[in-house]
Amino acid sequence: MKLIRIGTIENEKPGVELPNGDWVDVSGFGMDYNEEFFGSDALEKLEKWVDNKVEKLPRFDKNSRIAAPMKRPSKIVCVGLNYAKHAKESGMTLPNEPVLFFKATSAIVGPNDDLIIPKGSTKTDWEVELGVVIGKKASYISKENAMDHVAGYVLHNDYSEREFQLERDGQWVKGKSCDTFAPIGPYIVTKDEIKDPHNLDLWLTVNGEIMQKSNTSDLVFDVPHLVSYISQYMTLLPGDIISTGTPFGVGLGLNPPKYLKPSDIVELGIEGLGTSKQAVKAL
Repeated sequence: MKLIRIGTIENEKPGVELPNGDWVDVSGFGMDYNEEFFGSDALEKLEKWVDNKVEKLPRFDKNSRIAAPMKRPSKIVCVGLNYAKHAKESGMTLPNEPVLFFKATSAIVGPNDDLIIPKGSTKTDWEVELGVVIGKKASYISKENAMDHVAGYVLHNDYSEREFQLERDGQWVKGKSCDTFAPIGPYIVTKDEIKDPHNLDLWLTVNGEIMQKSNTSDLVFDVPHLVSYISQYMTLLPGDIISTGTPFGVGLGLNPPKYLKPSDIVELGIEGLGTSKQAVKAL
């Protein structure tokens, strides 16, 4: 199932994209896509509810705004240097353990909303990433049981301001959490629809030029490893996102480096998870 949310900011409604491409309004089910939804058996109930009512459910206008496909989660946990070739282009050795950092949930926007370059930024960069959506509370879980705690997957562009991230004192979070730096979606695809999350093509273009093109088979630490590992240090709540890292081809890794400027257009996608597009604007 593909979970989608449609509507203007602060007026989003939950929906489902049907196999024929229609967007149906499921607000009559009575739950938005939040911690309560993912932490219960609501996903299974929703699927049956849609099957029984599909002909009567209202359709969204396909020209409507697509919002982030989950209501604000408790956290976004990001993984750095998790593609072998990306670590190489960054001039860094492969980590022995996952490199973790947070991205503020206030950075979340819809997949096709504008990217706003923050004040004082000269090094805003792109990062296409596979996001894992937690479907069941996870604390001290084993790798063998990790996938039982996954609800599905989502496309994420982990925008980064490299000066804020790397050249200012402190942790990476400053360069990761600017407003609009987490366009997510267009939808959450439930895990039953993704045969193998470790064999998905992913790509990103800037103004039509391919910058990133890779496959999740290049991940250093796979999805079960990440879910289990992170759960040893914090409780993962239903609806939380683990952003699994970006492949080679970021602006920082180019020679010379290349960063985004107003009027640029960024497009990205992951096999089976749809595409997104952001127009770059100055604050």
